[in-house]
Amino acid sequence: MPYISIESGILTAEQKKQLIERITTTASEITNIPPQFFTITIKELPDENFGIGGKSIDEIKRNYKP
Repeated sequence: MPYISIESGILTAEQKKQLIERITTTASEITNIPPQFFTITIKELPDENFGIGGKSIDEIKRNYKP
């Protein structure tokens, strides 16, 4: 049984639903394993509890300018 784990910040219920559906569909198409065999989990990590390069994700997002 394929198991896929996603770590993210806080997502809406709709975003979670779309991720689970699309990742399952894509993985099934690529691997030729039926979708019902996939298990998807989403582990939410609050942005202030996760850091990259010495800064929290919360701080990175606040200072991000596209």
